[in-house]
Amino acid sequence: MSPITILLVIIVAFFAGMEGVLDEWQFHQPLVACTLIGIVTGHPAEGILLGGSLQMIALGWANIGAAVAPDAALASTASAIIMALALSKGNVDTTTAVSTAIALAIPLSVAGLFLSMIARTLSTGMVHAMDRAAENANFGAIGRWQMAAIAMQGLRIAIPAAALCVIPAEAVTGALNAMPAWLAGGMAVGGGMVAAVGYAMVINMMATKEVWPFFALGFVFAAISQITLIGLGVIGVSLALIYLGLKELASQGGGNGGSGDPLGDILNNY
Repeated sequence: MSPITILLVIIVAFFAGMEGVLDEWQFHQPLVACTLIGIVTGHPAEGILLGGSLQMIALGWANIGAAVAPDAALASTASAIIMALALSKGNVDTTTAVSTAIALAIPLSVAGLFLSMIARTLSTGMVHAMDRAAENANFGAIGRWQMAAIAMQGLRIAIPAAALCVIPAEAVTGALNAMPAWLAGGMAVGGGMVAAVGYAMVINMMATKEVWPFFALGFVFAAISQITLIGLGVIGVSLALIYLGLKELASQGGGNGGSGDPLGDILNNY
């Protein structure tokens, strides 16, 4: 890559890293990040193909409670750079380059969790510094620490992207493939445990007598394989509308001593 191309790639990666925590312009989404990397490297069509494929995978990535989703920003930018490097050599076709990049995106996204953990750990010290600045009414320092924390998130993606531009793609692929089975398995088990803890924290905050019936119904409907995600969504909206309708009827008959929560009134009678 030329120096100008490398600079543009680093800028795109920097914005993708910042958007990983800002979520304002969605630069970290695979469809956006891969397309931008493809444009600056001269492979816009291939970038769109890669971004569209990765976007379908990343649709299910979400932070739930303490569970941190795989790093979509690093997966998008790094895989797009590797694809662009492979295409620039001219010894692979578009299908092979895109397929290889998609295969590398998953381990790259998991590896990005380590960088995210480091950045979030450093951010803890910045928050304490902001607290001290707030005690002294130093609002300028608060703003500077805020900008520094956001910039650190951008560097979390920009530095690996810059390294990929100068390190041969074969070296990156070999390093990922050389990861021992015990490490890959441990990362998978640890990620699953963190996800379970995250869901448990969310359930613990939302758990009430009124929502437990809906929680149980969700498991029942999800076990029916014939129901699609659209069908589950329609069922959820319908149950919500039924609940709101019953609640409105209960509130209109408030003179009867009801609390306004029909399910709560029913459960309280037992």
